[in-house]
Amino acid sequence: MAEAGTGVGKSFAYLLPAMYFALANKEKVIISTATITLQQQLFEKDIPLVSSAMGDVKLKSVIMKGRGNYLCMRRLNDALAEPSLFDLDFDELSGIYNWSKVTKTGEKTELEKNSSEAVWPNVCSESDLCLGTHCPWKEQCFINAMRKEANSANIIVVNHHLLFADLAARFQGAGYENSVVLPPFSRLIIDEAHRMESAATSFFSAEFSKTGLFRQLGRLYHKKRAAHFGLIVKLCAMIVSIDDPLDDIADIIAKIKTCSEELDECALDICGQEGIYRLCGASDESFLKRTLFPHLKSLRRNLLELTNIIRDITENFDEEQANEPIVWEVKSIMRRFEGIAEICDVFCKYKKHEDEVLWMEKNRKWIVFTRTPLDLAPKLRDSVFKVNKTVICVSATLAINEDFGFWANQCGITGIDDRQTLSGCFPSPFPYSSAVLLASPDDAPLPDETGYQDFVNIAAEKLISASGGSALVLFTSYQSLENAYNAAKTGLQSLGIHCLKQGDDDRSRLLQIFLNEETSCLFATDSFWEGVDAPGDTLRLVIICRLPFRTPGDPLLEARREKIEKEGGNPFLELSLPQAVMKFKQGFGRLMRRSADRGVVAVLDGRLLKKAYGKLFLQSLPETMTSFCSLNNNIRDIENFIYK
Repeated sequence: MAEAGTGVGKSFAYLLPAMYFALANKEKVIISTATITLQQQLFEKDIPLVSSAMGDVKLKSVIMKGRGNYLCMRRLNDALAEPSLFDLDFDELSGIYNWSKVTKTGEKTELEKNSSEAVWPNVCSESDLCLGTHCPWKEQCFINAMRKEANSANIIVVNHHLLFADLAARFQGAGYENSVVLPPFSRLIIDEAHRMESAATSFFSAEFSKTGLFRQLGRLYHKKRAAHFGLIVKLCAMIVSIDDPLDDIADIIAKIKTCSEELDECALDICGQEGIYRLCGASDESFLKRTLFPHLKSLRRNLLELTNIIRDITENFDEEQANEPIVWEVKSIMRRFEGIAEICDVFCKYKKHEDEVLWMEKNRKWIVFTRTPLDLAPKLRDSVFKVNKTVICVSATLAINEDFGFWANQCGITGIDDRQTLSGCFPSPFPYSSAVLLASPDDAPLPDETGYQDFVNIAAEKLISASGGSALVLFTSYQSLENAYNAAKTGLQSLGIHCLKQGDDDRSRLLQIFLNEETSCLFATDSFWEGVDAPGDTLRLVIICRLPFRTPGDPLLEARREKIEKEGGNPFLELSLPQAVMKFKQGFGRLMRRSADRGVVAVLDGRLLKKAYGKLFLQSLPETMTSFCSLNNNIRDIENFIYK
């Protein structure tokens, strides 16, 4: 485990020995990152640079991204054959088809014109819709070509999403000796390792929603006027029988849609204004039995009835029919339906699943039903650390006051007694003590006190005015962001400062506008606390409006807090506080991206100076200049610092 501050050169620190080792021992080394941006940087810049420094070496590196980034030729041709089935733009499909003839990788980023969100999900590769060796397009498959390249590579650069797709499959029974998503490996480097737990969570979890279910049902059967379309129509055409089961199947699909609609409406009512509901020991079981459970059971019953009918049909096919691509695709959708049926069953038996967190949450206009492990550490311990000979975890934020205990415990490293574990903190060489001013007003109210939001609104506008823009304003809630943005916008724009707000545009476009305009300011929430690289005068001021404690309503956080409390621990000190400190370090780290950068980090949360635990936040930062006084004096100090 290594925490390496910005500018240390952690990529080169692990690349050089990893590349030497891979060549000398003829072993693959997997390097995983949280973001495609770092993935591209490693593959296109860092690895070639280290390779040239090593001299004339024959080292092969490849980059692998998630399936969703690659075109599936079978799905594209299916969509072209029946565009009405998917309600897709035929001209856009034709453009993708023409591109497919010339692309070597099939990667979405190569498309001259970005594919719309309506079309690409219907033509990209998906794991549970992949027909593998049964696919008629296997010789032209871009995923197969990518994997073939990876099989002969020394260094494979992946992202956490792909890594945990592979590790979860191996952990759940695919084994560690053969290729799964990735070729077999035992040497692993995880960069941006602070994101590892959140990336792994999705692969050890399961969820479904009405929209996802309807999408699969639409692939199976779709009626337009008097015409019938879909995979089931083709499947029934293969049956050598007097009785055609199409009408019966269509009826069951209609029942499933009705059940799903009714379940969604019921769940929306239960979630209410908060938009979220967790099933736990405190839940009113009799209420759930009267309202939610009948709908879950009905959906489960109809889904299993459909899967049983399809199974009866396919089991009577001869070997040639059974190997038809259409049969494999229908079977893959049935496996999805069986997974949804299992989630329905688990929700109805929630009291028997104390080791899982089960909740319903509103997403736009529908509900998502989710099950996830309460404690991910054992799964990470067994799937990542115990099975690999070498695992290197690096990030700019892994430790709290140089202690790795919290992160190591969350990720399952604690408790591995038979393996040598090394750790170290390597501070940034950047001149924080002279180049950064940490400011916090000692007259700031606490967040739960009257007038806190008004104080944030006034302070944000004054601070941004003092810096002349070039500011990133970080919030923990979108409501607070909206409030501060609306209060400050008119005054700031009268000074020629362009105000940007998360949600007004796509994240990447919003960030690009911010980077191109030195006098702009960006009001943002969660996703901008990390991954923003704005060197020089583009960013001179970072405002952290509130210490980033996670929202109390988060079901996973609440369940883990209850578990700690039940075991006699202190959930605030053992979970909430360490999580907030790690996030705080990420926000602070947005400022200094190059050694020549200078600027201010202003924290508007009174708890930083007034609460005892505020010292832990301060101790986790590099040494800086400070301004801990009234807001007006903060502004004076900031102006003197920026313009001296």
